[in-house]
Amino acid sequence: MSSRKIELFVPAITPFTEDLSVDTDRFVAHAKALIANGAHGLAPFGTTSEANSLTVAERKAALEALVDSGIDPAQLIPGTGCCASADTIELSSHATALGCRGVLMLPPFFYKGVSDEGVFDAYAQVINAVGPDLRVYLYHIPQMSGVPITLTLIERLIAAFGDQIAGLKDSSGKWDNTAAVIAAFPQIATYSASESLIPENVAAGGAGCISASLNVNPTGIRALVEGLNGSDHVALHAQVSAVRSIFEGLPLIPAIKAAVAAQNDDPGFARVRPPFTKLGRAHTDAISEAVRVAGEQTSR
Repeated sequence: MSSRKIELFVPAITPFTEDLSVDTDRFVAHAKALIANGAHGLAPFGTTSEANSLTVAERKAALEALVDSGIDPAQLIPGTGCCASADTIELSSHATALGCRGVLMLPPFFYKGVSDEGVFDAYAQVINAVGPDLRVYLYHIPQMSGVPITLTLIERLIAAFGDQIAGLKDSSGKWDNTAAVIAAFPQIATYSASESLIPENVAAGGAGCISASLNVNPTGIRALVEGLNGSDHVALHAQVSAVRSIFEGLPLIPAIKAAVAAQNDDPGFARVRPPFTKLGRAHTDAISEAVRVAGEQTSR
């Protein structure tokens, strides 16, 4: 097993007010609760955060709210990848100036079928513009972005920018790809997007997990990380996998927000921005079960 520190970063949901503006109070309260209940840090403004439904100004203001609330910037890896390089540069410069640990950066994702050369140029443009203090965590989610982060691209970026390429989140759902990244580039921190893969990730030398369901089950997932060598690791893995499997059968982002709303007895957390719609009554039992199973570990 690798001696690398294993960490959990939460792609925290973005709560909205009744008029669908960002609800800063709920956002900060949820963020602090996640850290208090087991998360090592936050990766706000990722997929689960509805980041691509937020403006640049909204993301900057919300990130500042986290830092102003007392959350250590070293615990933050905000998503900054946009289609327009100027927006990515603005968000990445802002996060770096605040002292954030790094940024989680999608490639430009509207145009499909682009070459590794073009994606390299896009990352290079941002890194050169922001400067040497920037630390980039590459975001590989090809089923959504349509633009993969290939091994060849990673190799070229590391050769060009060294330790400014700090890590990668693999949301492809393909363990073989994650394992290949870990094996080829042990110097970067490679995170799985599913807590069910934490045992494999850790054994291979990975860095841990950045998972949507950490919003609901931070205590259970942290218990798994801490108990991988313990006698109850099988039960701990079963608990996190059970919660994960419920969400995999639901519209993910509305379901995560509905579960957080149920846990807080606060329906305000369930609001989503279009094109998402609020979860319907047909999914009530599934959300209740996810909250119940997550609560089993919390109550221990």
